[in-house]
Order: sequence, then C-alpha cells, then structure tokens
Amino acid sequence: MKNFKAHILVVDDDDGIRDLVKKYLNENNYLINTASNAEEAQRKIEIISFDIIILDIMMPGKSGLQFLNEIKKMIDTPVILLTAKSEAKERIEGLEIGADDYLAKPFEPKELLLRIKNILSKTIKKNLIRIIKFGNIKIDFTKLLIIKNEKEYKINSTEKKILEKMINQPGKIFNRIEISKFINLGKERSIDVIITRLRKKIEIDPKNPKYLQTIRGTGYVLWVE
Repeated sequence: MKNFKAHILVVDDDDGIRDLVKKYLNENNYLINTASNAEEAQRKIEIISFDIIILDIMMPGKSGLQFLNEIKKMIDTPVILLTAKSEAKERIEGLEIGADDYLAKPFEPKELLLRIKNILSKTIKKNLIRIIKFGNIKIDFTKLLIIKNEKEYKINSTEKKILEKMINQPGKIFNRIEISKFINLGKERSIDVIITRLRKKIEIDPKNPKYLQTIRGTGYVLWVE
C-alpha cells in the first residue's frame, strides 16, 4: 500500500478545480478525498479524520464560511480557504473564524502545495510537544501521566483526548456535545464523571477547581497559566 504524506479533503463546487487539485496532490503523494458542497463534506468528516481541509468560500447552499464556523467548534483540523480575489472581507472573516491560510483563485497548484507543506510542518512541530507544564502540574502525554506534587496519576486514552483538545485551545468553552463527539461517547452525562475524575488528578482542591472549571449552563473550560 502506498505511503501518503497526508490525507486531505478538497471541498469545492467547481468540478475542474476539484479534479485539478486532486490530480496534482495525488502526484505529490497526498491522499485526496473530495466533496462538492458543505453537506457532503460534513458527512465525510464525521467518519474520516483528515490532516487538512481545502475549502472554497463561495458554494451553493451552505457557504464555506458557514461550514468553517460549524466544524471549528468540533474539530481542529487545519483549513486553507480558496477565495476569489475580490473576497477580501470574506478572507478576513474566515481567518477570524479559525482558517489557517487562504489562496486566491486562480492559483498555481505549486503554491497550494507549498502552503500545505507549511501547515503540516507546523502541525508536526506542535505534536512533538508531548509534555505540558502549568502551575505545579506536568502532563506527559507519551507516558499517559499527570504529575502533581511529585505524585503520578495515570490517565486513560479518553482523558488524554479531552486534555489535548482543551490544552490546544485554552480558554475555549467546550459543551458536553462537543466533548462527546471528539471522544466518541454517546452519553453526554458521562462527561461529568470524566471531568470529575480529571479534576482529582489535576487540581489541588477538586471541589474548587483552578484550572478545569465549569461554566454553568454552558460547559467546561481549561485555564492554563
């Protein structure tokens, strides 16, 4: 089986652009899936984990910006926007929502390739940081350990996913639905049990948490100093 550099989703209603990007990136050893609209793309990201999403802004039905706003609440996959040269306002809005880069049409496929390589390079560097420190806490994601006051507490894969997601977006409030989706847990109320368990491992006083806090009626947030 061929060893691909990354798995990329290309979302664009223009058949010609989808085919061009897919052919060029395939030739450069990337695995490509395509979608012609936001609804089709949504179905794919629900069952497939992509390394990058290339997303057109102007599409019939749900726009690229609407789709970007929705998926950024659920996943942190890097997104490159494809825009028309006249869409400066939309580009700015996309970057504010959470897009990682943009490329104005028409574009050279080689420029898209360079932007993909740049994002993947940053992602790899971020993923190499496997030990996180804040306050008197050290989290070792490689060994699945939380070290607090020289005591070690094991964490499981579910707890690891929650911590990684929250540490990557400190100060962001995650509701139970979001958390249940990225840990693939159907029962939202079970999230409370997991959070309580994590607090016992992280907090000095779990009943009065300093880091992993509850936002009443909304969800949970991790404050990292």
